[in-house]
Amino acid sequence: MWEKIRQIWKIKDLRNRILFVLAMLFIFRLAAHIPIPGVNIESLKNFFQGNQLLGLLNVFSGGGMENFSVVMLGVAPYITASIIFQLLTMVIPKLEEMQKEGEAGRNKLNQYQRLLTVPLAALQAYSMITLLKQSGAGIITNLSVFHLISAIITITAGTVFIMWIGELISEKHIGNGISLIIFAGIVARVPTSIQQTAATFDASNIGAVIAFVIIGLITVAAIVVITEGQRNIPVSYAKRIRGMRMYGGVDTHLPMRVNQAGVIPIIFAVSIVLFPSMIANFFINSPVPWLAGTANWVITVFKNQLFYAVFYFVLVVAFTYFYTAVVFHPTQISENLQKQGGFIPGIRPGKPTSDFLGYVSSRIILGGALFLGIIAILPNIVQSLTNITTLVVGGTSLLIVVSVVIEIVKQIESQLVMRNYEGF
Repeated sequence: MWEKIRQIWKIKDLRNRILFVLAMLFIFRLAAHIPIPGVNIESLKNFFQGNQLLGLLNVFSGGGMENFSVVMLGVAPYITASIIFQLLTMVIPKLEEMQKEGEAGRNKLNQYQRLLTVPLAALQAYSMITLLKQSGAGIITNLSVFHLISAIITITAGTVFIMWIGELISEKHIGNGISLIIFAGIVARVPTSIQQTAATFDASNIGAVIAFVIIGLITVAAIVVITEGQRNIPVSYAKRIRGMRMYGGVDTHLPMRVNQAGVIPIIFAVSIVLFPSMIANFFINSPVPWLAGTANWVITVFKNQLFYAVFYFVLVVAFTYFYTAVVFHPTQISENLQKQGGFIPGIRPGKPTSDFLGYVSSRIILGGALFLGIIAILPNIVQSLTNITTLVVGGTSLLIVVSVVIEIVKQIESQLVMRNYEGF
């Protein structure tokens, strides 16, 4: 490992890229500690600690939301815009054609995503300010129209700024910029959690801390196995003779990952889980008795940890199947194999190949969907087992951290291999 690090540091171009990425992440963390005026930060932090449903949103903002910073929304609006366009590509033929145009088409789609991010950021900023104002926790009190508009513009500009930083990082090919920003926010919260645990530590809870560490290590190992896990479908290419040359006649494989959807189903699910409580908060002080009563009932139901965990788990599993169906097209893969002269041994080309790929995919997805569901509700499970509230094995956070680390390692290794070839 040390030899690899030494080798990376010796290559000037690679070293400069890594230093540039670290500088961008430092700027992001600096911006996450610049608060917007007019907010009681202590009340805000207490509100987030008592509301687990907002925890994942705070993760994607890199901790900026609980500080009500200028980058409080983080990359969440950009992720939402990306998901919207991925779904629209499936139903709008023009966008689907644009996606198939190659690099130029993808650049157009990326530009549309950036443009959609701006109104989404403004809408989310207004919704979050209104929610915090009506929470009754004394977070936001006297907020004039001018200050409200200023805060929305500032938060929207912060989101665009973070999106720009993420794209600058991606251009250096040291991991994905958006993922690295989320990664930096998660890692930055670890020292605070350890400090809080150390402050309340005594001999009576040493067993709980040991159990926490063991569960954390097992979770990391499981995430690595599932993230890297794939089934290789054998594919053979028929021999073709063109002129005096023979092409094809090779055997390869089609990789099918256990977790094809990544962390997207959890994002979908948490949006649905958050929606009823957020809407109910707007009507909790309604003058209409039945409306206020319904709002209170919804909030009470979603505060029930058992209901929340079961509902969250079911949604994650369902969205894993849904999102995989959106991004994985057995019919299209079958057609491409047939056009290239490829076939799966023992399976006829065309519809039988498509049916076989769909059959295999549906069974692989089951393991990935159950895994993501357990990862999503892991904080609830760990807290109920260890009774430690300052340290939480955030399954979603660990999934993002491990996935980002694996991606960074692969990209750096590819950079080293490329430079080794240059040496020859």
